[in-house]
Amino acid sequence: MDLLNYEFMQRALIAAVFTGLTAPAIGTFLVQRRLALLGDGIGHVALTGVALGLLTGIAPLITAVLIASAGAIVIELLRMYGRTSADVALAMLFYGGIAGGVLLINLADESASTLNRYLFGAITTVSVADLWLVAILGAIVLLLTIGLSPQLFAVCQDEEHARVSGVPVRLYGLLIAVLAAVTITVAMRTVGLLLVSALMVVPVATAQQLTRSFRATHLVAMVLGLLAAVLGVVASYEVDTPPGPTIVMLALLAFGVAVLGRVLLAAVRRTRRGIDFVQED
Repeated sequence: MDLLNYEFMQRALIAAVFTGLTAPAIGTFLVQRRLALLGDGIGHVALTGVALGLLTGIAPLITAVLIASAGAIVIELLRMYGRTSADVALAMLFYGGIAGGVLLINLADESASTLNRYLFGAITTVSVADLWLVAILGAIVLLLTIGLSPQLFAVCQDEEHARVSGVPVRLYGLLIAVLAAVTITVAMRTVGLLLVSALMVVPVATAQQLTRSFRATHLVAMVLGLLAAVLGVVASYEVDTPPGPTIVMLALLAFGVAVLGRVLLAAVRRTRRGIDFVQED
């Protein structure tokens, strides 16, 4: 594969590996908790963090992590203590995040191409410094989501039961929100802030079509996310398409195939049961 001869493609593939693994790793818990749209809300807040970094001269990845984490904590605290419902809190962050991001980027006198690079991803422009930060943050997300999987699942499945069992529900709820924020900043250079939520949700939805247990869903979703991210980067290089949308479209294609396969399998089983019933009569 001649793409491996280019250093920028080598960095792109490594970034895709971390993105493909981390997004479904935390996305599984968001889907289980019925917060699939949380990624979109945090993504918009992260845009404000990116713009703040461009305005102040600080690395945008760092400011995006800090601002996105703060936004995620606010969402979780509103959900826990506030009278505002989760969907209203998300909506406010949607609007505030995108408005703040556009405003600060204009103040920083950045071009529309700079904004698009973070909105839709620009994986081939990942620098060595960016890659190190992505690798470190991605490794932290993977270690925590896998190592604390039983506790996080308990919180997502039934908060009341987990609280009675002695699990610190609020702490783990905040941890899930912060890990989601970190994951979004890890993935924003790969698929972009507007599409990162798809990579957090679609592989999980696909895995649910193929598995029956939460643990299996978690692992299969990570494998599917990894394949979508890596193959998306390769395909975008071969056919000259934007990497972010290509990755998401491959993930959606896998979901369509999984749903179709499940429907066909169910139809075959029903047909077989009908034949067996007729033969018994």
